[in-house]
Amino acid sequence: MASLLITGGAGFIGGNFVHYWAERHPDDAMIVLDSLTYAAHWQTIANVEQAELVVGDIRDTTLVEKLLRERSISTVVHFAAESHVDRSITGPDAFIDTNVLGTHSLLKAARAVWLDEESGKPHRFHHISTDEVYGSLGPDDPAFSETTLYQPNSPYSASKAASDHLVRAYHHTFGLEVTTSNCSNNYGPYQYPEKLIPLFLLNALHGKPMPIYGDGMNVRDWLHVHDHCRAIEACMTRGVPGETYNIGGGAEMANMAVIDRVCAEVDRAFAQDATLADRFPDAPAAKGRSSSELKSFVTDRMGHDRRYAIDDSKARAELGYRAERDFAAGIRDTLQWYLDNEAWWRAVSTR
Repeated sequence: MASLLITGGAGFIGGNFVHYWAERHPDDAMIVLDSLTYAAHWQTIANVEQAELVVGDIRDTTLVEKLLRERSISTVVHFAAESHVDRSITGPDAFIDTNVLGTHSLLKAARAVWLDEESGKPHRFHHISTDEVYGSLGPDDPAFSETTLYQPNSPYSASKAASDHLVRAYHHTFGLEVTTSNCSNNYGPYQYPEKLIPLFLLNALHGKPMPIYGDGMNVRDWLHVHDHCRAIEACMTRGVPGETYNIGGGAEMANMAVIDRVCAEVDRAFAQDATLADRFPDAPAAKGRSSSELKSFVTDRMGHDRRYAIDDSKARAELGYRAERDFAAGIRDTLQWYLDNEAWWRAVSTR
């Protein structure tokens, strides 16, 4: 039986990981450290019996040291982060506080307990990061690899780049056993409705405009969160300490193509289930019209990166990872999850 500290485990990716780990490792204990800010909710992990929620701040180094020490924790899986680019433009301070200072607090605590007090104890600190640290690609540029130069363009990506460098430094300077994964755009259950896919799904249900930045042709690689959880497990169990692994979904698409897929799936669902028109009477699909009529172009976001793409050949070769979820099926499953879990998204949307 192992004990894990999962930071941000009541959020989107962290919450999915808690469910995933509980299914794969039912004898392990999970301490979830989460400050329950707007994008996290205790209900996300409420039915996971082996997960204990501790409401607290990752910047509280004393609390983290206490948890590592008293719960005999040997693994930290670090999800906790401010992650919405738009919010980083209007309020960057929170991103520096959480993503940089918070990560440093965790590293200090891990060093104090695992290295200074318990020298030689096997441990692992896995840090979840983003492909946005690499900057923006041109249409014909090769995909991001682990050796791509960091060129972050938003306060969010700059804060994540800084945290990546701190994790690397604690390995090379102090010998902390760390791994880092840089993932592409995630989607799936429990995603807070400010991100593109759940936002547009719910707007389609409520007949609200779908705000499309610029020309809608910014390109992202889409990764189902379940595949991401599989990759994180592979990093933790097979990754080499000190190494970084890029994790992609193999679905590089323009935002407009994603939005069209969302609209088509909403229309299909209403055509197949007549009860949806009663539940969501404001949806165009409830009146036999296309959800695509809600598309609305808005002024582009400042510093909007044009294209991200992931070269995950290192993860394939060293971890045996490859994405399994087809994007079309993944979107359909995601829509069905939101339709089946209306109570969850209504609760988090009103916070």
